[in-house]
Parts: sequence; structure tokens; C-alpha cells
Amino acid sequence: MKDTTKFPSPIYQETVLAPIFDTFKAEYYSDMMSINYAHAAMLVEQGILTQEEGKQIILALKEIEEEIDLDSLEYTGEYEDLFFYVEKQLINRIGIETAGKLHTGRSRNDLNITLFKMKTKQYMRTLLNQLLYLQRTLLRLAEDNKDTIVVAYTHGQPAQPTTFGHYLGALIEILNRDFQRLLNAYHTTDRCSMGAAAITTSGFPLNRERMAELLGFAGPQENSYGCIAAVDYLLEVYSAVKILFINLGRFAQDLGFWTSFEVGHLYVPNEFVQTSSIMPQKRNPVAVEHIRVQASIVVGMCETVISALHNTPFTDMNDAEDPIQTVAFEALVRGERCLKLIAGFTGGLQVDEEKVHKHIGENFVTITELADSLVRAENISFRTAHEICSLLVRGLINRGLTLDKLDYDEFSVAFTEVTGRKPQINSAQLQEFLEPTHFVKVRDVYGGPGPQALSASLKRYKAQLHSYEEELEKLEQRQIEAADRLEAAISQILS
Repeated sequence: MKDTTKFPSPIYQETVLAPIFDTFKAEYYSDMMSINYAHAAMLVEQGILTQEEGKQIILALKEIEEEIDLDSLEYTGEYEDLFFYVEKQLINRIGIETAGKLHTGRSRNDLNITLFKMKTKQYMRTLLNQLLYLQRTLLRLAEDNKDTIVVAYTHGQPAQPTTFGHYLGALIEILNRDFQRLLNAYHTTDRCSMGAAAITTSGFPLNRERMAELLGFAGPQENSYGCIAAVDYLLEVYSAVKILFINLGRFAQDLGFWTSFEVGHLYVPNEFVQTSSIMPQKRNPVAVEHIRVQASIVVGMCETVISALHNTPFTDMNDAEDPIQTVAFEALVRGERCLKLIAGFTGGLQVDEEKVHKHIGENFVTITELADSLVRAENISFRTAHEICSLLVRGLINRGLTLDKLDYDEFSVAFTEVTGRKPQINSAQLQEFLEPTHFVKVRDVYGGPGPQALSASLKRYKAQLHSYEEELEKLEQRQIEAADRLEAAISQILS
């Protein structure tokens, strides 16, 4: 039976081809034209096209760019996609014999993968720039709060005093690692697939290095089969992005906890606080919730990308193309917006030192240092010191008292009961050992919150941040230089 129906099916057009056409208009048209110009220039330089043929193609491509109104362009089904639409416009202007030569040695396979990589790199550079801005914001906040005491929690309970600068240093350090992960993923993406053609390159003497250079890539991806079939660049990018926003989501959880009324260790400026429509007393730091949900959405989108590529064949396939790329780019756009919100929100945070000090007294969080100090001052074992301190805490709790109400006589009785002798330290030393500032000051070991240790850490983080800024500037500069090289190559042909 003869099939008289024509491609595309109205359903296929509506659900697949038209959305892809619209996405290519919005996301890829400019880069697709850059690839057309670069490929034409390379073909002329390699002697595959004559200078005159290259000139005709380039002038016709410029006419198309000037005359096509992308906003009003709608998908009709006459051409399968935007690539074939542009090719037909080229043929209409200079004829199929010349226009058809532009496609020499290439395929939609290598062209599309290269487009996806170009756009991924563009979005990643934006994300990396915003991540740098967040890191700079956190570093300034940490330096301003190197000595600002806060309570560190473990298992949801008050644990020990530290400084807000030390806490932020932990976040800065992990964001440095996140930046490096993203940068590694960028370098994987930064390999051009042009010249792979359908999957096995071409019999024409293509210059793949030149194509990479003109399009702003670090170089060509070597194996042509892998250029088309390998999707590890996507897996690497979105695994790194997913880790970043899981980390930031955990930070958002702390922000929600520390800004709650019951804890209240962080004060949120009014510009990030919303009130209730019915309860006039409310100060809702809902920006924290927006940070958390945006981070969660990005994580979910990244997981969608990764899951969609699971158990797919190692060959050319649509699973890694436009539909999943659209989700992937939205993850990067949302991620950039989330980073901007976090930077704006955290930049204005203030520690409520009075409330922190009150909670420190109530929660016995300096008692560990009393035990440590007794080991050093009294020459007793830590287990013995720990037993003395446990006895003191139990006594204070039983009487409903806080640690700042501990008097020397009570300490002396507990010390004697456990050790069988009187303590050597005096009352002033006991009070010093219980001070949160003393707790922090003596923890000057590498990586600790002590003044010298934390200052050294922040200095290292600052240096690392500077090196990342320089590397990102180089990536941005390469794109500018590539655009200049492409323009020079086109001008050479037109001259």
C-alpha cells in the first residue's frame, strides 16, 4: 500500500519540530551563523572552496542576517529545522552549486554538538562570574567578622563557640572547590566537535584546529566518534552544578535556622524581610526560602539532565540534543539568579552578638575549653578533666543555673572530689577559661578559628579567588580574540 502522507505529521510538527525551531531561533541562531562563517573561511583557506565561492557564500550569509526577522519567523513544516531554512535562503541567493558547497565536510551532527557546547560555555562563564561575585561577598563578610563570636552546632544542638568568619571560611573553601569542579567541566566542554562530520570525519582536508580557533575553543576534541557520541561533558557540567547547589542549599538551611525567632543569631536587613498580610508583628526572611527552593530546582534540573542520559546508546542520538539542552540551560540561568540572590542577601547579614552571648551562657558551649585548660594547667588527663566538667554541668543544670553562674568554690569542690587534691588555678583563671573569646583564641591550629589561623586561611582563600578571576578573564579574552580572528578571516576573503 502506497503511503501518500507527507513529513511532518501535524502532531510531530506541533510537539517536536516547532518547539525545537523556536529554541534554535532564541538560543543558537547567532552561533550557527558564526559556525557557517568559520566553516566557509576554513574551506577557502584549505583550498576546498575558491576565494570567489567563499566570498559569495559569506556575502549571502550577511544578507540573510540583515534580512531575516527572527521574531516573526514561524515554523511551517516546509523545512525540517532552522539549519535547512538558512541553507534554503542561501541557495535562493547564490544557487545550489555554490551554496551547497558550504556543507562540504560537515554534518548537522558535528554542527549541533558544537552549538550546544558553545552555548553551554557561554552560560557557564556567566555562572562562574556570578559565583566569583558571591565568593568575594562572602570573603568580605568573613574578614569583617573574623572576631565575631557565634555558636557552632552539631546534630542540631549548640556545640562550641567559633567566629562567623570561621563559619563563612568553611563555605568559601567549599565554593572554591565547586569553582574548580565547574572549571574542570568547562575545560572538558571546551573541545570543538567540528570536523567530525556525521561521526567519522571526512575525505576532504579539513583543518579542525582552525575551526576550534575561530570559534573560541581550546582545541578540537580528538576522536571523531567521541565528538558526536560522548556526552560526558554534559554529565560533568551538571554533576558539578548539582554539587554546587546542594552545598548552597545546606547553607540556606543554616540561614533559616539562624534567622529564626527562637535562635535569632543573624539579623536580616529590612530590604530582605516581608511582613504578613494578617499578622503585623511578622518579620519573615522569606529570601532564605527563595534561595532554598531555587537551589533545589537547579539540583532537580541537573538530575533530569543526568538521568536522561542514563542507559542511552554510545552513538549519535537525540537524547542529548535540544530537549535536554533546554532543561540544562534553564538550570544554569536559574543557578546564576540564585547565586545573585545569595550574594545580595548575605552581604547585609549582621550577627546579634548580645543574643549569641546569652545563648552561650545558657548552653555550656565553652565547657570543652575548661576541660582542655585543666589538662594543661593542672597536669591531669583529659578524661579526668572531662569528669570534673561533667560534674559541674550536672550541678548547674539541676539548680537551673547557667555556666556564667559557676563560682570558684563550687569548681574547687568538684575538682577535689575527682582528683583528691585542691586545684592550682585561681578564680580569675577559671573565668578566663570559660570565656568564648578565650575558647576561640587558643584554637590557632591550622584551619581553626584562632586569629592567626583564620587570617592565614582567609588570605589563602583570597589568593585562590584571585587566581580564579585571572583564569576566567583568560577564558573571556579567548572568546573576544576568536571573534576578532573570525572577522579577520572573513575580511581576508572579502578583500
